Amino acid sequence: MRTAYSVETVRAAERELMARLPEGALMQRAAAGLAVACGQLMGRVYGSRVVLLVGSGDNGGDALYAGARLARRGAGVAAVLLAPERVHSGGLAALRGAGGTVVGAGGAEQVIRRADLVVDGIVGIGGRGGLRGDALSLVELVRESGAAVVAVDLPSGVDADTGEVPGAAIRADLTVTFGTHKPGLLIDPAREYAGTVRLVDIGLGAVLPGRAELEALQHADVARLLPVPGAESDKYRRGVVGIAAGSARYPGAAVLAVAGALRGGAGAVRYVGPTGDAVIARFPEAIVSDQGPGRAGRVQAWVVGPGAGDDAGAVAEVVGADVPVLIDADGLRLADRDAVRGRTAPTLMTPHAGEAAALLGVGRAEVEGARLWAVRELAARYGATVLLKGSTTLVAGPGGGPVRVNPTGTAWLATAGSGDVLSGLCGSLLAAGLSAVDAGSVGAYLHGLAGRLAAEGAPVGAQDLAEGVGRAWRDVRDA
Repeated sequence: MRTAYSVETVRAAERELMARLPEGALMQRAAAGLAVACGQLMGRVYGSRVVLLVGSGDNGGDALYAGARLARRGAGVAAVLLAPERVHSGGLAALRGAGGTVVGAGGAEQVIRRADLVVDGIVGIGGRGGLRGDALSLVELVRESGAAVVAVDLPSGVDADTGEVPGAAIRADLTVTFGTHKPGLLIDPAREYAGTVRLVDIGLGAVLPGRAELEALQHADVARLLPVPGAESDKYRRGVVGIAAGSARYPGAAVLAVAGALRGGAGAVRYVGPTGDAVIARFPEAIVSDQGPGRAGRVQAWVVGPGAGDDAGAVAEVVGADVPVLIDADGLRLADRDAVRGRTAPTLMTPHAGEAAALLGVGRAEVEGARLWAVRELAARYGATVLLKGSTTLVAGPGGGPVRVNPTGTAWLATAGSGDVLSGLCGSLLAAGLSAVDAGSVGAYLHGLAGRLAAEGAPVGAQDLAEGVGRAWRDVRDA
């Protein structure tokens, strides 16, 4: 599992580690890893032209020491000092001693336009707000130069703790981060600025606390959570999931939600709604009823809302059930917040950014620009686990704790019906016995992986996505 820690936690860990090490050792570890990554990105070091954008913090020192290492290997290294009076003196001396040159902000344009590689050491993890002054003018120069860009710890101008990008920021091809991931490297919109992220171990793992701000599951974590039937299992012991979805206008939503549920590990799927004919025609194994959720028979979890239109009665009936419930799409609009908060069984809500904005009473852009805040706020307001869909899917529980971020998504998942498949898949995992946080996290992981495997770089439809879940499941299990 990958973890990400807040700036405050990282700084405290760094102070503790530095107290155990010789002076400057931690920065040398970081600079060594940074120099190696830069060399590997360029493919060759000797004869290459490297520009360091150096601010006043430790990131600037990391960049200078790394630049000195590259200069000793034959690179032409020039440092642009944005705050000459506050530059890291040891790093600057090391660069000059290795043959590197120094220019002020006024000389930046010439060296940047000729650079093969630009190293962004302007602002450290404590930076707040967009880039300003001379740093702002460098953003456009770097973009126009076409040089590869490596960010030190995180791109300057993004918020390390929240993933927000409040103004101008550097766009990196590679971000070399030290000790642990920072939340902003895993959450959009900041993640888009980070490019590929490479973690350099500097020894922080020995002093970081057990509780992180963010968690990102990997194959091994998901494999441990997948429900596996035993010798004594039957369809009821494996879990039965109820699907209350679809309407005359949106019959496909019911079909796709059932498709996702059938591939999610539960032993049986009960469909309740007005589009039973369409469901049974596609999936004869589904158990179909039009008598309402209360008369559908026993289930271990419910999914309500995909394509449900204005069927508020079905939503209220499901929300009142004493089993885990997943609320999606129209169900989010129709569910009473007090009723959701009053539930004793687990609740999983799965909004996209527009639905989350409506629930929070803010604009969609505010949710998309502050995704971590939005998912935590929704979880707190509704007393529920919230899966916020989007370019980076986030899962937050109602009691705080680490937020899960899903790393497997692909832009090809932005297609009609994709969310209905995800709802059914997560609902089936709930019925199989996973907690709401685990069901949302595992469902999002498999859903994203299925999208990647089904698309293979080309457009993919929701039915293809549902059919790809089994392949994703096997890929996780076999790994």
